[in-house]
Amino acid sequence: MFPPGDLIEIFRGVYQHWAVYVGDDDVVHVTSPQVVSPLSVLLLSNPDLSESGIITLEEVVGDNKWRINNVLDKMYKPRPAHIIVEEALLEVGKMMEYFVLSENCEHFATKLRYGKAESIQVTTATGIVAAVDGVVVAAVAIVAGLVPLF
Repeated sequence: MFPPGDLIEIFRGVYQHWAVYVGDDDVVHVTSPQVVSPLSVLLLSNPDLSESGIITLEEVVGDNKWRINNVLDKMYKPRPAHIIVEEALLEVGKMMEYFVLSENCEHFATKLRYGKAESIQVTTATGIVAAVDGVVVAAVAIVAGLVPLF
């Protein structure tokens, strides 16, 4: 199929789910929490619990589109495949905190592949929010007459 240690990006509408291919058509991934507390979403705090598991690629993908996406290979050298797979398998069944901004499935996958937990989705989303927030602040300042138009 493809080499163990590759990252799998699964397109699920407004977000992407990430998994690590470990061979034999299996992936290791972090399941999102069954119940996400509304407080953690509103305040972007209060991590929820999730579990890592092993599942077939077909099961995790379902009818979604997916691709191999070793997203940070140009920035970081991937760790050896046998280390990625070994450490991924050691995570199976462990409960862990799940926090969308710092401990999500993409952080989990990139940490295994590169030794660094990063999420391009989060970086992109926070950049968009900051840009929108900046525009809103500027618009409010203009409407309030705090900033001259020319």
